[in-house]
Amino acid sequence: MRKSRGNAIVYIILSVLGIIWVLPILWVIMTSFRQEAGSFTPYFFPKGFTFQNYINLFAENTTFNFSRWFSNTLIVSVFSCVLSTFYVLSVSYTMSRLRFRMRKKMMNIALVLGMFPGFMSMIAVYYVLKLFGISQSLLALILVYSSGAGLGFYVAKGFFDTIPKSLDEAAMLDGASKGMIFRRITLPMSKPIAIYTVVTSFMAPWVDYIFASVIMGDSYENYTVALGLFSMLEKEFIHSYYTRFAAGAVIVSIPIAILFVLTQRFYVQGITGGSVKG
Repeated sequence: MRKSRGNAIVYIILSVLGIIWVLPILWVIMTSFRQEAGSFTPYFFPKGFTFQNYINLFAENTTFNFSRWFSNTLIVSVFSCVLSTFYVLSVSYTMSRLRFRMRKKMMNIALVLGMFPGFMSMIAVYYVLKLFGISQSLLALILVYSSGAGLGFYVAKGFFDTIPKSLDEAAMLDGASKGMIFRRITLPMSKPIAIYTVVTSFMAPWVDYIFASVIMGDSYENYTVALGLFSMLEKEFIHSYYTRFAAGAVIVSIPIAILFVLTQRFYVQGITGGSVKG
């Protein structure tokens, strides 16, 4: 009896938390279809619904070029994801399988550096990019998001450590090189952590605002969706463009939601570290 009551209380608490979590999302979705303009309404449910906010978001590009921002963000996220995934998996495999001088010291340095938030260096990074003449460009964003990715190798390294080294030794006896072992044995057995790395590497540039705002400055054509949508909330635009801002927020969340749905199983396994029996 007590156990059933305890389970009922847990279910009630989880249901309340679920409603609290879903309510803001539902509100943004309803706002994106709201017919009335303005950033504030004294009621929760819109009095009228329309799909015009989504149409105007892509059709009207004179003031806010959302289509351009979306394509910029997609380009930056895809290229950053590819480079970051390559860096993370390569460094992780090296630290897991190879033994060389300064290995532990390099790992400790990477651990210490990872404790500092990246935005602490954004001013220095901006002037370095400006020195090379590539500031306010999509290339600059790709370099910023991918260059430091190798420092985040600890999760993937922990996964690689669970793969028996006897498999590597057996492959080496058959004449396989380290590169062949990595491509043909380690990576196929490390799909969860590879998917986890891909998802996190894609999400970082997709939702980032701080680095993009510093690097892009007033380069309107190279804005990402984070910068572009935030500009809709400025004082002179917020009343007319707030519902359009909500529509943009919904559209931006769709690729991330699809990515999570498709990779959820592997993503969870990657976070928990996984294991390989051998």
